[in-house]
Amino acid sequence: MLEKTYSPAAVEEKHYRQWEESGAFAANTQSNGTPYTIMMPPPNVTGSLHMGHALTFTLQDVLTRYHRMRGKDALWQPGTDHAGIATQMVVERNLAAEGKTRHDFGREKFIDKVWEWKAESGGTITRQLRRLGASPDWAKERFTMDEGLSAAVRKVFVELYRQGLLYKDKRLVNWDPKLHTAISDLEVEQREIKGNLWHFRYPIEGEPDRFIVVATTRPETMLGDTAVAVHPEDERYKDLIGKNVVLPLVGRLIPIVGDEYADPETGSGAVKITPAHDFNDFAVGKRHGLEAINIMDRDARLTDAVPEPYRGLDRYEARKKVVVDLEALELLEKIEPHTHKVPHGDRSGVAIEPWLTDQWYVDAATLAKPAIEAVETGKTVFVPKQWENTYFEWMRNIQPWCVSRQIWWGHQIPAWYGPDGAVFVEESEESARAAAEKHYGKPAELTRDPDVLDTWFSSALWPFSTLGWPEKTPELERYYPTDVLVTGFDIIFFWVARMMMMGLHFMGDVPFRTVYIHALVRDEKGQKMSKSKGNVIDPLELIDEYGTDALRFTLSAMAAQGRDIKLAVNRVEGYRNFATKLWNAARYCQMNGAVPVPGFTPTGLTQTVNRWIVGELAETSTRVAGAIEAYKFNEAANALYQFIWGTFCDWYLEFTKPILNGSDEAAKAETRATTAWVLDEVLHLLHPIMPYITEELWEQLGEGRANRLISAAWPEYGPEIVDPAARAEMDWVVRLISAVRSMRSEMNVPPAAQIELKLKDAGAESLKRLATHRDLILRMGRLASAEPLVDETPKQSAQAVLDEATLILPLEGIVDLDKERARLSKEIEKLAGEIKKIDAKLGNEQFVAKAPEEVIEEQRDRREAADQARGKLQKALEMLGA
Repeated sequence: MLEKTYSPAAVEEKHYRQWEESGAFAANTQSNGTPYTIMMPPPNVTGSLHMGHALTFTLQDVLTRYHRMRGKDALWQPGTDHAGIATQMVVERNLAAEGKTRHDFGREKFIDKVWEWKAESGGTITRQLRRLGASPDWAKERFTMDEGLSAAVRKVFVELYRQGLLYKDKRLVNWDPKLHTAISDLEVEQREIKGNLWHFRYPIEGEPDRFIVVATTRPETMLGDTAVAVHPEDERYKDLIGKNVVLPLVGRLIPIVGDEYADPETGSGAVKITPAHDFNDFAVGKRHGLEAINIMDRDARLTDAVPEPYRGLDRYEARKKVVVDLEALELLEKIEPHTHKVPHGDRSGVAIEPWLTDQWYVDAATLAKPAIEAVETGKTVFVPKQWENTYFEWMRNIQPWCVSRQIWWGHQIPAWYGPDGAVFVEESEESARAAAEKHYGKPAELTRDPDVLDTWFSSALWPFSTLGWPEKTPELERYYPTDVLVTGFDIIFFWVARMMMMGLHFMGDVPFRTVYIHALVRDEKGQKMSKSKGNVIDPLELIDEYGTDALRFTLSAMAAQGRDIKLAVNRVEGYRNFATKLWNAARYCQMNGAVPVPGFTPTGLTQTVNRWIVGELAETSTRVAGAIEAYKFNEAANALYQFIWGTFCDWYLEFTKPILNGSDEAAKAETRATTAWVLDEVLHLLHPIMPYITEELWEQLGEGRANRLISAAWPEYGPEIVDPAARAEMDWVVRLISAVRSMRSEMNVPPAAQIELKLKDAGAESLKRLATHRDLILRMGRLASAEPLVDETPKQSAQAVLDEATLILPLEGIVDLDKERARLSKEIEKLAGEIKKIDAKLGNEQFVAKAPEEVIEEQRDRREAADQARGKLQKALEMLGA
């Protein structure tokens, strides 16, 4: 017998261990089943499970379990990412606690330390994924620094280099002066800083007392200026284009150039151009052939490229000195307070310096062309479709991709330099030595490039490197291209696009047929979760409190396409109650002898209620399958919730109590068998979303079953189990009882009051149904009687329409209807006033422009709730004939 209450903690670890040990998660390259592949976006090896992970991995697991049950050979390919900078920082922090740095160890020994840390702590996220119930093929788990994946990285680098698609160049990068490395745009966060806008006067060459005023937020960079730009059509400066200014403090002559980058409406309309320290200026410099003078070193201190008084100063010290010195020369026109966004390293927390350095680049524009075409022609589709626009926007404006990083942990670049600087790009040192010997005519001393590759470089190869490429493995042949990628919108640029480029280039086909972009998980007010706000919800704490299934069901039920999830803990609690409801229903079935009957088929049933429930189940199965396949997880979850809580528990189990308590043994046996069969099928349908409780019930309700639920087939039903007449009949009964209950509730009828029901204008079919199901209707509607209306409609009554009939509840002496009308009218008026106030706010352009998005969203939600409540009360008032 089932325990009185369901205890998730008692069963989750047991079932997970049994699933994994039995090989239930494993794909099979020898299988006759159609392959179905999902690549797990590899979480950082430094990571631990957060709510974004919980969402994406839940949805991937739902898809994997569902397609596995559909008989497909499902491979959910797991793995973790070495996360170059993040991992190196963790290990360096650990060393700092011991008073040491990586330089105390040297490169090789430091990397050994990182591998040690990875062995000890790097499995945290995968252990936590197991707690979430994730069912990937763990035997195939990969790590981006595995030897196989490292070989793929080296091969790709060398091939791209030989094809002219990878090269070394001196360009601007996001430089982190604390971490001493280039970082990607994804690792840069914009912070709002209250600063100043300094207006400086630059003297015009040969025209004493004539100046051009430029405004800047970074006075220190003016020491590296190589031009001043004005708009070619700006009448104020047209005559100056082609002339020079004398760069203050430096004395260098720099040209005034005409360029549309200068906005006549902003500041003075003239801008200083520092190509080595600003991305926009770099582009202007390229257009006009300007020199790029690098005035900073890797610590963001000024170099020997500036006048002697400023050398060695930190950029902020230099800023103060430049301003003081220009003021002394009477070249400071004014200072304005100015709030602006300054890029900071998300890990180091320091301001990023656009810095001119030699780095390795991939020709992303060339690789992007086929990747753009693949989405344009539908080889890969985005769900929801609007994310294609984001993808196109970035891909059509793509810049060269800087792939080198100045750290030690990662894939070291396979390039070696000879004594004269000649570069040899090869997959191994042996090959590089052979190439150098051929080049020089004798063996030569080689030095390997110390840089490592951007983490995204190896991640871009994930869909095929994990399957064994460059070897031609059975896995690669069978599982590439993959079926779907499930990920967040924030890495469409950084990962999705790069996988598309690399997959098409090296495999000749897209890496996935569908990209499902899920939304963000926010707090219940719609705010982004962050430690600083103190609103982070830990998925592991929710699992401890409410069970894994409740969290998984919550995330699935709220995963509506294109809408962020506002996660409130009470939603998880609500779905824990749903699990309890299912458990209690199963216990009720067990106590009433409704246990699985071997060989039972739900055809030829004699009881209308049984024919109805199996048809409703078939309808639910179709809805759930269709929703999962369309990535409408919320619709799948809601269809299951409505059927299990409503149709099965609240209606069917109540409808069948008289049969189970009656004397017709054949009807009893059929109903018990049908009940057990429907419950079994429900467990199948619910399993992809709530795997633990369904597996536990499957095991306990059918002792001695040959297989586990995870390996069972998804239910398939023929049209013969759907009986439209039974459906219409029982649907009528459900709607009638619901209408009566609704009227009772809206009219504040005391629960214990046994009242009459009259049916006005009811047709023969309705009256026949009333006669057949009268006992049920009386019991479940708490009615004294239910009869056709023969006299006039009582004045003191509530009314509702059911098909051709009018349902009438005479309420004289039970409810004061005048008082009820007054109460309802007052409530409606109050809600109308609230809606008016919200509409005024939302109609205020200033409010909408200035208020945070979550505040506006909250107002819209409040309006919707008030409108729904008003509609409900209006309906109640109409019931009273008012």
